[in-house]
Amino acid sequence: MGIILWLVVGGIIGWLASMVMRTDAQQGILLNIVVGIVGAFIGGLIFSGGSINDGLTLYSFLVSLVGAIILLAIVNLVRRGSVR
Repeated sequence: MGIILWLVVGGIIGWLASMVMRTDAQQGILLNIVVGIVGAFIGGLIFSGGSINDGLTLYSFLVSLVGAIILLAIVNLVRRGSVR
């Protein structure tokens, strides 16, 4: 059941981050899930000092969203040369 929750929450976080960064038209659901999960990992490393096992709370959701936005900003910077 945990992996299904990761996929659903990762998809939502990736979708929200792609809406903020205006890359939603370029991404499908699979890439949204990947961005959400990797963003959660990045956000956990940055804000929690490496501890990302807090469960599903509002704080962890926001940390994951910020991590996904940072990931998309880095991808845009590498791909286009500007953050947008």
